[in-house]
Amino acid sequence: MAKNRKIEVRGAEITVVDNQEQDFISLTDIARYKTDETSAVIGNWMRNRNTIEFLGIWESLYNPNFKPLEFEGFRKQAGLNAFTLSPQKWVTTTNAIGFIVKSGRYGGTYAHKDIAFKFASWISVEFELYIVKEFQRLKEEEQKQLGWSAKRELAKINYRIHTDAIKTNLIPPELSPQQINFIYASEGDLLNMALFGKTAKQWRDENPDHKGNIRDEANVSQLVCLANLETLNAHFIHQGLPQAERLKILNQTAIHQMKLLLADRNVKQLEEK
Repeated sequence: MAKNRKIEVRGAEITVVDNQEQDFISLTDIARYKTDETSAVIGNWMRNRNTIEFLGIWESLYNPNFKPLEFEGFRKQAGLNAFTLSPQKWVTTTNAIGFIVKSGRYGGTYAHKDIAFKFASWISVEFELYIVKEFQRLKEEEQKQLGWSAKRELAKINYRIHTDAIKTNLIPPELSPQQINFIYASEGDLLNMALFGKTAKQWRDENPDHKGNIRDEANVSQLVCLANLETLNAHFIHQGLPQAERLKILNQTAIHQMKLLLADRNVKQLEEK
């Protein structure tokens, strides 16, 4: 398991882990909301006939290797005084995938979110609602972060195309490292001027309290447009167009594209995330 995250639910810290791109939630942490005897609480829940039937249906839906005959044996015994069942026994006997029993630092019993929510409702319906709310908040934050990362990666990919065009066409081999850096910075500011109307230094002078740079503060529409301008500028460089001519064309392109992007419904939805 990887990507351990925490959500706080009514003072209780609940661990959420990623397992094969599925979210599993700690039943141990949920049970701790009620008592320190977490294993006993989980065991009592699993003795319940309704629980067994729910787990069996869930596994039948999502697990092609689930063993239905073994499940039927548990279902028939459920509710009897002598019947006991643990997550580990359930997994071992039925080949279930809905539970993970882990030892060590992050040890405990984890269950797929569908199962964890069911367990939480058995503990407390109110507590379940709070868990669902906090889990949804966590996923929304992760989606925002994913969207931002994707935008930054898109900009990086186009940046590499852009810098390669500069290296191939604008940098003679006899230039010093300082001169090379100046050319890269000059071409970077060419794009900044075309899109933002100012250089990186001008932006920093206007925003001394900001830790990032002009592109870190860009919105979705600007980042998409910037990626397009980088590709277009790389093409112009290969064609040998002078910088002043490229700036004029890139600025006109930026104006046109920004009008289209700002009016696009899909882009607006990304901006709101």
